Amino acid sequence: MKSVIRGAGYVLAHTPDMVLYNGTTQTTERIVNPDSDYLKELPSHIRSFDETLHYWPNQVYIGNKTPQELSQIPQPWYDKDCDCHEHYGKFGQIMPQDEFLLLMQACDVFDLVRLESNFVSAVTPAFSANPVIDETITARLHEGVSHEDLEALVRDEHAEPLYHLGKLVGCVKRAHDIDTNLSAHVMHENLVSKASSVLALLNVIHCTGIDKNEVEYVIDCAEEACGDINQRGGGNFAKAAAEIAGLNNASGSDCRGFCAAPAHAVINAAALVAGGAYRTVVVTAGGCTAKLGMNGKDHVKKGLPILEDMIGGFAVVITRDDGVNPYINLDMLGRHSVGTGSAPQAVITALVTDPLERGGLKITDVDKFSPEMQNPDITKPAGAGDVPMANYKMIGALAVKRGEIQRSELADFTAKHGLPGWAPTQGHIPSGVPYLGFAREELLTGQIKRVMIIGKGSLFLGRLTNLFDGVSFIVEANPGQESEAPAVDAAQIRGMIAEAMRSFADSLAAQAGE
Repeated sequence: MKSVIRGAGYVLAHTPDMVLYNGTTQTTERIVNPDSDYLKELPSHIRSFDETLHYWPNQVYIGNKTPQELSQIPQPWYDKDCDCHEHYGKFGQIMPQDEFLLLMQACDVFDLVRLESNFVSAVTPAFSANPVIDETITARLHEGVSHEDLEALVRDEHAEPLYHLGKLVGCVKRAHDIDTNLSAHVMHENLVSKASSVLALLNVIHCTGIDKNEVEYVIDCAEEACGDINQRGGGNFAKAAAEIAGLNNASGSDCRGFCAAPAHAVINAAALVAGGAYRTVVVTAGGCTAKLGMNGKDHVKKGLPILEDMIGGFAVVITRDDGVNPYINLDMLGRHSVGTGSAPQAVITALVTDPLERGGLKITDVDKFSPEMQNPDITKPAGAGDVPMANYKMIGALAVKRGEIQRSELADFTAKHGLPGWAPTQGHIPSGVPYLGFAREELLTGQIKRVMIIGKGSLFLGRLTNLFDGVSFIVEANPGQESEAPAVDAAQIRGMIAEAMRSFADSLAAQAGE
């Protein structure tokens, strides 16, 4: 049985105040150098919501512009005004910060998120008008509390403040007096991840038009962990988000693997569907507050706006073969094994050429590769270069070494088989999956026949191993469902049984004669 991609959804939440107060680059700076020039200059580099709508990579992420169109725009992109300024796209939406704070409260089931009453009443109409927000979500909103109560919670109860346009409009309370795993800071991180995952789930349901009750399993592959002092990473983000999104027929679990987790999760989901365990599985992930403004110092130093001001999320629906949608080829999975090593050539060989060889294919048989799709506007000023392009050059160089292309064709290879990076640097979010929405459309229309999604991860960050990580999978155009074998009627079955019994009797007689 094949597993097909029914659809994909992508969401962004613009959270400029969280850049200032929750991104780890900024929170660390406040501890070690509270009077730094960087912190003083930072507010003047924050983008407005309208500016984020004019930003090319954001419009590509939600599907209003294509990667091919983006590739025609000279870099850098932060100073190029996109001709599309839409709030919503065919794959999802960009949500403003004030509405996202209301969504956080709607996702809170332990009365931890408190919002100021005037703020709630002012933002609720726009929040309710969002096409993916229904009455089950709005019914979860509270009327709000006074500003004085908020100040007291932040001052006296160690609550994490929530700001909008520099003003205190809410807070996230701690969930335990002494358990650091349930501190206000951790609860804030987890509620942001949960809320952006819920937004992604709601959008993929809206974009695909599937019935919520079709979803039987959800896999969350974000980078956060939830639990208490006795089980710090026990989970389950997947089921928590499914509850708020109204996926009442779904169970779920979490998949963690740093930046490679989305690729791991999609493979797991495809295997569950192909194996018959579930008919419909959704892979989802919310975003990460820690990475907001992660490269902010380099951006400010070079006079750029803070481009890491978006919480990202995505969701992918995987179902049983319908003979139409592109399928995930589980016979050609790439994997970085324990013995692979971390040399770039060894990594690319394990993730790209090894699985292709098993399928009797060459590198050039893959129309598009989607590895780490980080936005170069963000990474280049920070000294990390153009990450997708670096991957394409390595893949192309391996194709040259294998004699599949000439060295003179290397530049053409990166243009023909590569994509520009457009995803926010939210760790796991860029890892291959941002292209799945576009890939599905291009495979359905026959523009391409085959794509490879590559996820890579840095396991050493957890200080348990120095190993690298990575997996890849192929998505191919659906050849159509094979016709079923003609049915066998009862008379034919009786005849086959009789023939088998005669053969068995003859065998026994021959053995007796011996």
